[in-house]
Amino acid sequence: MRIVLLLALDTCDARGSVAILRDESVLHTEPHATAEDYSSWLLPAVTRVLATAGLALQDIDLYAVAAGPGSFTGVRVGLTTVKAWSEVYGRPIAAVSRLEAIASESNAASAYVAAFIDARRNQIFAALYRRRAAALLERVDDEMVIAPGEFVDWCTANAGAERIDWVSLDPGCLQQTPQWSSRLALNETIQETSAPLAPRIGQIGYRLARENRCTPSLTLDANYVRRSDAELFAKGRHGI
Repeated sequence: MRIVLLLALDTCDARGSVAILRDESVLHTEPHATAEDYSSWLLPAVTRVLATAGLALQDIDLYAVAAGPGSFTGVRVGLTTVKAWSEVYGRPIAAVSRLEAIASESNAASAYVAAFIDARRNQIFAALYRRRAAALLERVDDEMVIAPGEFVDWCTANAGAERIDWVSLDPGCLQQTPQWSSRLALNETIQETSAPLAPRIGQIGYRLARENRCTPSLTLDANYVRRSDAELFAKGRHGI
């Protein structure tokens, strides 16, 4: 399919953003630089970036949305919004992993890329990717929620003797672990990427659309990685 204009959303945590792209070229971006909830911020922000580009929602050819991992409420707002637009305007949706977007920000060239973000409770959302041809990333195993030190050990076991590029919005999560010293000994560092991620999400979404890997609105689902606080609370109460 030929995509011309894309609207990309990232509402996975407070560092979200929206962006307008033409193919892979970023036209306008607006970061979520406020404490305002996404339920009230998102639609006005989209209206502003569309107006800046001289566009309307009906002009958009593809919605690219971060499907997680991240905040349960934030992810739901983004997915619910693009589902509604898709049903009204009949446009496709590309669901993008936020961890892949972070990994794609790597500016090095090692065989592996490890991406992670703070998941609270002394855990991180994380994934390891293997570099392939044409700068593509292939995920090694599933995305996970894991203790930071355990992720360092897991990546070390899977990468073997190969170097790893580490990329994150929250580098301190790993730097404070005893296990990180083993990677420092290899002269590895953590690249701190900065929000907004919506432009990268749009570029990955563009590629997915070109590969006919869009997601129907009826089957679009969040990738929370872990259960919600409500589910964990219920398990604690009922012992299941």
